[in-house]
Amino acid sequence: MTGKKLAWGYTTGTCAQAATKAAAEMLFSQVHMDQVEVTIPNGETARFPVEEIRFEKKDGSLLSVSCGIKKDSGDDPDITDGVLVKSRVERIRQGVCLVEGGEGVGRVTGPGLDQPVGAAAINRVPREMIRRELILAARKAGYDGGLKAVIQIPGGEELAKKTFNPRLGIQGGLSILGTSGRVEPMSEQALLDTIRLEMQVKYAKGHRFLLLSPGNYGLDFLKREYNIDEKEVVKCSNFIGASIDMAAGMGFQGFVLAGHIGKLIKVSGGIMNTHSKEADCRMELLSAAALKAGLSWQKARAFLDCLTTDDALEQCDGQERGRLMDVVMTQIEKYLQCRAPEQLQVGAIVFSNVYGMLGKTRQAESLLKKVRDEKS
Repeated sequence: MTGKKLAWGYTTGTCAQAATKAAAEMLFSQVHMDQVEVTIPNGETARFPVEEIRFEKKDGSLLSVSCGIKKDSGDDPDITDGVLVKSRVERIRQGVCLVEGGEGVGRVTGPGLDQPVGAAAINRVPREMIRRELILAARKAGYDGGLKAVIQIPGGEELAKKTFNPRLGIQGGLSILGTSGRVEPMSEQALLDTIRLEMQVKYAKGHRFLLLSPGNYGLDFLKREYNIDEKEVVKCSNFIGASIDMAAGMGFQGFVLAGHIGKLIKVSGGIMNTHSKEADCRMELLSAAALKAGLSWQKARAFLDCLTTDDALEQCDGQERGRLMDVVMTQIEKYLQCRAPEQLQVGAIVFSNVYGMLGKTRQAESLLKKVRDEKS
């Protein structure tokens, strides 16, 4: 390890939340704010300079206030670092608080994502935080009418072309993201060091079986399906193969890998670094599995035109999905066994945000029980 402490940053969601709070409070006070402080989803407070403040008036009446917060991604290599996330807040006749997307914010065009088709790509947690700021500002001002915040990212449409948003079914701009409000530094070595350290701590506490998951979707699924706390899970990001190697080298006896179909379908093709820049053959692997499962060639061909794995699964009935996932799980188990040494038992659980549990390998449940028994 280098010993250098990497700087954390803030998500587009936190920037949108802060811009909304500043704009809403200025709408009621009609006084410029140089800085704004917000409580982000993980409970921390953050303070930001407020930029590009604009008061829109008509006939002497203040119609709306817009302002921006510049995104600081810290040491995370992020294409959105330095963008200005803006919020325009206005009063509306309906007695509700609305959150919408404007210039530079993408729209969801395919199923299986955090928001429904047609909605602005503002994910659930930041959407809730933005709405919360509107409610609090109105309450503070003694205002009982409605408010609307329109989130904008100037230049976001062009930047989005350099991301995987279009291939995921998000068109016309960037996404407003963030579950904790902070951006964790994601340099590859820093991530690998973190994974190794988490495993070392568990091994030192006597654990010999691991529960791995690439990210927050997996943590949410395990909590919902098995009531497993995130502290019990090692977040391995895209480094499936490297995590298996580390587990084997430390002397662990087995692991269960739990993840979303959009990520783990790649493992069914032997891909052990699932980052999109390394490989994006989700639909090709699903199509091949469909043929092997005996689905029609027309359906397998149609998979190749799908944007997301959930979009492909939607084209199958329940029986077809079951046959398809039997093939996928067999392939995942095969490649996990290829990567792991013989003494390391392997298991995998695959789910979808739309369809829930999709499949398990043969040893998944028994290994999961061993993980949970060690906790108790």
